Amino acid sequence: MIFGYAPMDFQRLKVFLLDETGLAKDALHIYAGMAIFIAVRLLWRWGGGWIAAWLAALALACGAEYLDLRTEFSNSALQPDREHWHDIWNTMFWPTVLMLVGRWLQPEAKPRTGASGDLADQPFEEAPSA
Repeated sequence: MIFGYAPMDFQRLKVFLLDETGLAKDALHIYAGMAIFIAVRLLWRWGGGWIAAWLAALALACGAEYLDLRTEFSNSALQPDREHWHDIWNTMFWPTVLMLVGRWLQPEAKPRTGASGDLADQPFEEAPSA
């Protein structure tokens, strides 16, 4: 068992999600990859967040395919390797695009302003003494 789930439990979860959402299997992979990528990116806002989110999506994709392979092996119904690579590709495409363009999506830090609207990093001028 991995993460407390047997491969057959994972398959039942996938079938349940496919039946309840009406999504195709490929679409479920795309949504799962995007969901984990966005969730990790929202939780990890500091440096390295784009890569951490991408790695989390990759771990999800590879972990899901590992569980699929285990189920197929136990049922003596192995799918061709291209089917598994297709699933990983579907899961990772948009997280990869977002990771690559993410630095341009990140808003630039704005300079802080003081109470009078002057830039905070300008030298402080003392008021004339009376």
